[in-house]
Amino acid sequence: MESRSQPLASLFPQPLSALWRFSRPHTIIGTTLSVWGLFAISQAGQWPTPPEWRSLLWAWLACLGGNLYIVGLNQLEDIEIDRINKPSLPLASGEFTPRQGWTIVALSGLGAIALAWTQGLWLFATVAISLLIGTAYSIPPIRLKRFPFWASFCIFTVRGMIVNLGLFLHFQGGFPILPEVWALTLFVLIFTFAIAIFKDVPDLEGDKRYQISTFTLRLGAPTVARLALMTISLCDILMVIAGFTVLDDMNGPLLAGIHLVLLALLWLRRQSLDLGDRTSIAAFYQFIWKLFFLEYLLFPFAYVAAQL
Repeated sequence: MESRSQPLASLFPQPLSALWRFSRPHTIIGTTLSVWGLFAISQAGQWPTPPEWRSLLWAWLACLGGNLYIVGLNQLEDIEIDRINKPSLPLASGEFTPRQGWTIVALSGLGAIALAWTQGLWLFATVAISLLIGTAYSIPPIRLKRFPFWASFCIFTVRGMIVNLGLFLHFQGGFPILPEVWALTLFVLIFTFAIAIFKDVPDLEGDKRYQISTFTLRLGAPTVARLALMTISLCDILMVIAGFTVLDDMNGPLLAGIHLVLLALLWLRRQSLDLGDRTSIAAFYQFIWKLFFLEYLLFPFAYVAAQL
């Protein structure tokens, strides 16, 4: 998975390149798109005022800091495992010392909390709860990542529910939550479950050696891959149905048509997945993340287009 971030990382000086890889770029992109996408929905087609632009900037920076804290903390607790599963990560490769890693994590976490505090209750709650769950996910003695259900629960709760609802409430200034935001939240909640279970497929060797129980170890890679595919397919089918029925304030037919195309692309891409090849698995995992990224572009586009 890390190899795909190397060309971009190589454009920066070595410390910045290592920091970029430490941040887990696909999660940074996902966080960025979710913040900007929900902001676009909250604006309902209106051009933001200067204070609204500033609100977006501070929310984005706070969420990026929280993201860096969560993924960095996970790497600090998984150095030995990552030397097997992800040897190019900065801590596993020795580019960062554990002390440097802890410094980055501490500063990013404190910065995220402090910045969110200045922006109001909803953003503070979103960031604080996300960091709390991220800490419980990685840090002993709780270390919820040891348990397949709770590991998945942490990921899809933060990405699927807390981020979407919390950011929208922040940008809008409180309730009510639009039906379209509930639809996006449900989609992402289910979709993130697929990400949560599939992410461990290429990490089988390290997880097995260090007794990290995952769905892949319990059920086998083929079963997990099928479950992830069916979960994403369900998301697309639900969005097609919603586009033609309940999403009245969106360009529903456009949204439904795009998801039919994405569903077809998913199953076409499945044909090239070789579960015996880690490179193939990693490439398919990145493809899943790209589908996730697209949702935060397509959904706001379909909503804003209907408001203009």
